[in-house]
Amino acid sequence: MKNGIKLHVINKDKFKTNVIAIFLSTPLTRESVTKNAVLSSVLRRGCKKYKTQEEISKRLEEMYGAEFDSGLDKIGKNHVLKFYIESINDEFLPKTEENVLKESIEMLTEIIFNPLIKNDGFDEEYINQEKQNIKQIIEAKKDNKATYAIFRCMEEMYKNAPEGLYKFGYVEDLENIDSKTLYNYYKELIKNCKIDIFVSGNIEENKVIDIIENNENIKQLNDRTPIYNINKPKKKEETEKENMVEEAMEVVQGKMVLGYDVLLENDDKKNRYIGMVYNSILGGSASSKMFQNVREKESLAYTASSNYAYASNHILIMAGIEICNFNKALELTKKQVEDMKKGNFNDEDIQNAKKTIISGIKSIDDEQDTEVMYFLGQELINANTSLEEYISLINNVNRDEIIDFANKVKLNTVYFLKN
Repeated sequence: MKNGIKLHVINKDKFKTNVIAIFLSTPLTRESVTKNAVLSSVLRRGCKKYKTQEEISKRLEEMYGAEFDSGLDKIGKNHVLKFYIESINDEFLPKTEENVLKESIEMLTEIIFNPLIKNDGFDEEYINQEKQNIKQIIEAKKDNKATYAIFRCMEEMYKNAPEGLYKFGYVEDLENIDSKTLYNYYKELIKNCKIDIFVSGNIEENKVIDIIENNENIKQLNDRTPIYNINKPKKKEETEKENMVEEAMEVVQGKMVLGYDVLLENDDKKNRYIGMVYNSILGGSASSKMFQNVREKESLAYTASSNYAYASNHILIMAGIEICNFNKALELTKKQVEDMKKGNFNDEDIQNAKKTIISGIKSIDDEQDTEVMYFLGQELINANTSLEEYISLINNVNRDEIIDFANKVKLNTVYFLKN
């Protein structure tokens, strides 16, 4: 629509609702991460036109019970502020002059781009309340021990790097945020960030384009060279020695997370699909080595799985274990990785892995918000891979490629949460 502002229309006739989503993408940094968390929460509290959550809720009810939500995501090296409205498709409404699609777009752009301002800043009451809410979220990150262990392993692997930051920020940074400093930050963000507008539903593309082009809030946005990170993996340097981190907490079950670097020579997009098949064989499915060997055969883990992050070039292996079994579980887990390097897997393992991945791909367009997030991810890696192409690329992965990928995997950090 303008430089740095892109409209994506997903035309599907299988849904009775439209989903309008606007994403603000900006580089993930320690200086901005906490501000983004507070900002996302403050914007949803009220805008110039709808000053309170009660007024927002009332307007949503008038739009036949439309739903509004917002949130935050870490996608590669970017922090993404997310805003959604889901509303009924106009086709299913009485034949009136109402245009709920247009009203939804107008409301969402009002909330994001025309905020409630008092005395050259955001509403002080909203700021203080949302700072307290964010503080509680940050302090509660230890409540889910499995998620906390993953975060801590990432924090150790990526010290002083975007991937190691907590998406809701840090308590000590909240004190420097007030109504004026956050508003000044907001103005710079809106001026420079990458903006993606998604509209999904049984809709006419030209109609959507017309609504967006004539939207007053969109008109006021400036062209920009957007400041964000294209999430393509960079070559990693091999660590000299693996990092061992143990942390004590009141836990019944130990949490072990192994963080592996993937030391690729280039950013060939094929690596993404090879890595997905590799990961599925290793720990990404119920037929995987981690699940079958560590959990089922040896009974060394209550849970055992792995995850591959293409943009960050790493593999995480997670296991919930008896604390006394840590050494045995660690050695057996390392053995699964070594077996992958030696090619100790068969054609059936490869086919089962592909079936699992393809089943997930086929379910992407079953939910509008899931499909929107898939295409946002594609946008942030500067790709345009359709779901059909995605399936084909997975099917084309071969055994030699998996073994070659496996031999690029190197242990970086072992994190163990114990009592």
